[in-house]
Amino acid sequence: MKLDILAFAAHPDDIELACSGTLIKHIKNGSKVGIIDLTEGELGSRGSRELRYEEAGNASKIIGNIARENLNLGDGFFEVNKDSLMKVIEMIRKYKPEVILCNATNDRHPDHGRGSELVKRAAFLSGLVKIETNLNGKNQEKWRPKQVFHYIQDEYIEPDFVIDITQEMENKMESILAYSSQFYNPNSKEPQTPISSQEFMDFLDGRARQFGRIIGCKYGEGFTSSNAIKVKSLEDIL
Repeated sequence: MKLDILAFAAHPDDIELACSGTLIKHIKNGSKVGIIDLTEGELGSRGSRELRYEEAGNASKIIGNIARENLNLGDGFFEVNKDSLMKVIEMIRKYKPEVILCNATNDRHPDHGRGSELVKRAAFLSGLVKIETNLNGKNQEKWRPKQVFHYIQDEYIEPDFVIDITQEMENKMESILAYSSQFYNPNSKEPQTPISSQEFMDFLDGRARQFGRIIGCKYGEGFTSSNAIKVKSLEDIL
């Protein structure tokens, strides 16, 4: 199955929080999108491993992605090493995306920056013919995406570009709230965390408004680029 966009996340819910509006927008326009979660988010203070899978499935139904896999690399402990790189390379070669989205280059949670580096390196290595991979008994062909973009998460990073998600914001918030164990629920008896308060939900709205204001719309999602962005003419970026 060849995809147009493959979005990687250190944890289930990273995608929903940071770039689900962008994915929803592209899916509405006909793009084929998949999501790869690097870990199960098993160290989260709220919920359980099993519940996170259920929540990720519910979120995917809202977003509309046609594939979602979990590499189970180990929440909090995965490293950028040969084993983890090869698993990510297998996913890139399996889905052959034109564009990869991945975690912020640096952030409050150390898994985010590490996940960013892991995916960025794997995207390059995936294009080397002498790196051999075999998935489900079949040898894989080399594949390198045209671009790797990093979504922006908890800490503010100046974006290289912003996607207008004004029409997608409602569905974005629905996909976030699909993680019912993680975010604001006044009836929950789970431990309080930095993301379980109403203030955090207000922050998400404010961040989207902040990025939207930069480009003159109501809501936006910001990204940084690993490489220069190719455009054919100035009209492409108006």
